[in-house]
Amino acid sequence: MSRLTLLRLPRTKHLQATTTTATLNKSSCRRLPTPLAWRPSAWSKQETVVAVPTLTEYGRRSQSTTGGSSTGGGPAQDARRQGPTTRPSPSLATIFSAAFRSTIQSIRNVARPQTLRDAYRKNPEEMVLALILLTAAAGAGFYAVYLYFNYFYHRQFTRYPPPVAKAMRRALYYSNYNPDPQRALRYYKQALDLCKELGLDPFSDDVMGIRIQLAAWLEQVENYEGAAKVLEALLDDCKRWVQVMEKAVQDGTAPKLASPQPKTLGTPDGKEQQAEADAPPPETLWGKRTRVLGKAVGISVKLGELYANEHVMRQDLAHDSLIWSVDTALKESRRRFSEGLKEGEGEWMSPEAIGGALESLAHSYESKSQFHLAVPLFLQALRLCNDPCHSAVIMNNLASSFAQHPAQAPFQTVATAALIEDLPSPQSVPAADARKAYLETARRWATNANVHAAQTQGEQRTAECDEACVVSLCNLGDIGALLGDADEARRMFERCITMSKSLDFTAGERRAEEGLKSLARQARNRPKSG
Repeated sequence: MSRLTLLRLPRTKHLQATTTTATLNKSSCRRLPTPLAWRPSAWSKQETVVAVPTLTEYGRRSQSTTGGSSTGGGPAQDARRQGPTTRPSPSLATIFSAAFRSTIQSIRNVARPQTLRDAYRKNPEEMVLALILLTAAAGAGFYAVYLYFNYFYHRQFTRYPPPVAKAMRRALYYSNYNPDPQRALRYYKQALDLCKELGLDPFSDDVMGIRIQLAAWLEQVENYEGAAKVLEALLDDCKRWVQVMEKAVQDGTAPKLASPQPKTLGTPDGKEQQAEADAPPPETLWGKRTRVLGKAVGISVKLGELYANEHVMRQDLAHDSLIWSVDTALKESRRRFSEGLKEGEGEWMSPEAIGGALESLAHSYESKSQFHLAVPLFLQALRLCNDPCHSAVIMNNLASSFAQHPAQAPFQTVATAALIEDLPSPQSVPAADARKAYLETARRWATNANVHAAQTQGEQRTAECDEACVVSLCNLGDIGALLGDADEARRMFERCITMSKSLDFTAGERRAEEGLKSLARQARNRPKSG
């Protein structure tokens, strides 16, 4: 192997060595393909320069694979002349896949036992805090996913066709989670339009439920007029359907009753048998009437509450709606008792539901100061109530109505005369004695409410029992003041304040304090005896 021998230069003459190398390069016919590297020779005191096979910037070149000359225009040279080709942009799935793989790899690197031990030895407090935060974040994420699928994919959505379910999910999302009234209203209307386009029964529970949910949301955003209009339209539709159905039955033009589906030949598998067993029986025409009429009664009661709201204040319409609901519920009960049940008619409203309608109408009479009409309704509602705590609430309402009952009522109601034996007839005793009798009756009802609410224990005891106890004490204080027993009234008001503070019931505490102030004013204004 040939070698190029040069004189050894001092280490401080590095610049001269560089210049000498450059001179050698210039004197050659072409550039040296490799740089020169110093390597000491073992057989001479001089240094030898050996070529090291490393390519420089000037020595790199591409080799043609087509066998053409170096000056020819092959495909490789054409590609170099055209410049670099643009790569296609990656898809969104590719980006997410790469990000997911990168995240998993990062988690694996961090979760290595050696890495965790090293981090714990260096910063034990921060490591423990990081693990706690990571666990909490993971738990919150899993809980959010659980809530999402448990709510938005519950049967309340899956029972609808997919387009309707999608619109309802968006409507409830913009109603409850990300409030946007305009978008929520648009999606509610879209859901109703889709129900109509898909041919769903407008009087099914699912479709009527959308309209009721829309009214509830409008009431939630304090659009009481809009909620009332939605319920009015639904109530009119239900009334019209019932009228058309009854007329068709009278004329003999009503469609035939639905009959059970015939059993198919063959042996169905277990899933099909279970589905057939769980499927509800087909609804008959009279069964649909029961369902639609019961829904109409409930809507009418709700309309009465909306009309009586302080933001609406349409008392006449509220009273008319409540009268219609009570009259319809009682009339249907009497028809079933006298005519019997039709085929597939099903059960009518529960006693608690009818009692709720009676109680709402009684409150409407109270707002009109017609306490003599509210009393029999409260008595009927109490007879139908099975909840002990709510029974105590109705007893307090009876005590309040009797305490404000007029001594000379416009007429003696049948229920009052039949159910209350201790009350005198207005024509038999003076007004003062009749007034005292009503107050004594009110005291008995308030005492019964207090005892009934205090004795209720266990799972049956709710917050209504606690409030009923407070209200009964306040009523006993008011009744004692009306009867002239100031000491008894003061004692009841003080007990009411103590219990209200223990229950954090500010309304009862405020009412009892007003009663004590009223007693103090009466004591100051009372004339002193000789």
